[in-house]
Amino acid sequence: MNWLLDLGNSRLKVAAWPRPGELGPVQAWSHGATDFPATLQPWLDQLRPGDTCWLASVASSETTAVVAEQLARQGCPAQRVRTLPEAAGVRIAYAEPSRLGVDRFLALLGAHARGPGPWLLVSAGSALTVDLLDAAGQHRGGVIAPSPEHMRAALAARFPALAFAGGEAHAFATDTADALAGGSLGAAAGLVERCQREATRLLGQAPTVLMGGGGGERLAAALEIEVVPAPALVLEGLAVYAATVGASER
Repeated sequence: MNWLLDLGNSRLKVAAWPRPGELGPVQAWSHGATDFPATLQPWLDQLRPGDTCWLASVASSETTAVVAEQLARQGCPAQRVRTLPEAAGVRIAYAEPSRLGVDRFLALLGAHARGPGPWLLVSAGSALTVDLLDAAGQHRGGVIAPSPEHMRAALAARFPALAFAGGEAHAFATDTADALAGGSLGAAAGLVERCQREATRLLGQAPTVLMGGGGGERLAAALEIEVVPAPALVLEGLAVYAATVGASER
């Protein structure tokens, strides 16, 4: 069996990949808790020596090592995935491929495999990222910003008077908690909508917006543009990588 592992900044997502074009149910665990290795054990018990585990990680080296060691103990050493300048019909815009997070790279592969696009890829996770992929598979670049949650945390750390939790997002709030909720979410939504407008001007047509990340559903609800949910886009791209680049390297 092939297994796909997307180790992000806050969560590990795993799916079986029984055959090309098919992705099993996605399981997810937060890796910030001290009992993270123990929570993985029920899934690890499913592995059999010889199973292939494709691992893409943007987490710390320590967290990545923990996952890799557990896979090795099960007789399934991790096949590490790296960003490449070109793969599966996609060419990245970065002159130094290592500077583009492997999660963003794989999302580009996953989007291109869905069809010619153009695509605007939005990930509302620990950070907010937006990347543009044209119909020819050329990555036109992207932007990175704090997530709404991190915007609020930064304000609270710098200005204790703004350390309000919760709140409802409104265009014009009447208390501080709501104002923080509305301001942080509105800033994220404004960035995505601006990128969509700029992409439309650049390409001469509006890209399809693919939305992923733990905060994707909330952000999508705040947008005034149509979006397509794509919560497993990185895993989709990881399957493309395994089927193309990985197959040629083995």
